[in-house]
Amino acid sequence: MNLQLIIKFLLSASVITGASELAKRNISLGALLCALPLTSLLVMIWTYVDTGDQVKVVALNWSIFSYTIPSFVLFLAFPYLIKAGLSFWPSLVIACAVTGGVYKLCQPLLDKAGA
Repeated sequence: MNLQLIIKFLLSASVITGASELAKRNISLGALLCALPLTSLLVMIWTYVDTGDQVKVVALNWSIFSYTIPSFVLFLAFPYLIKAGLSFWPSLVIACAVTGGVYKLCQPLLDKAGA
């Protein structure tokens, strides 16, 4: 395994771990860190570092944007299911399934948009 791959892994894992640890102490700051497009930024950085291809990074950026819109369904469905009386795990599974269905429904539109 090369050093660059190890650095990618450690930095990317640190962002996720940092967000979950911060959320334990301060929900608002944890949510803010999660809401920031850190994963997208890291992937754009790693793609550019690995390829040096700005056109590929721009295409990745637009694809990420296109896929972000249907993902909002998860953030609407999950709290609704919890408030409707389901427990955490079933709510999470159902919200993920519904979100997957929305992605499936939106895929033809995303394909037309070049995502």
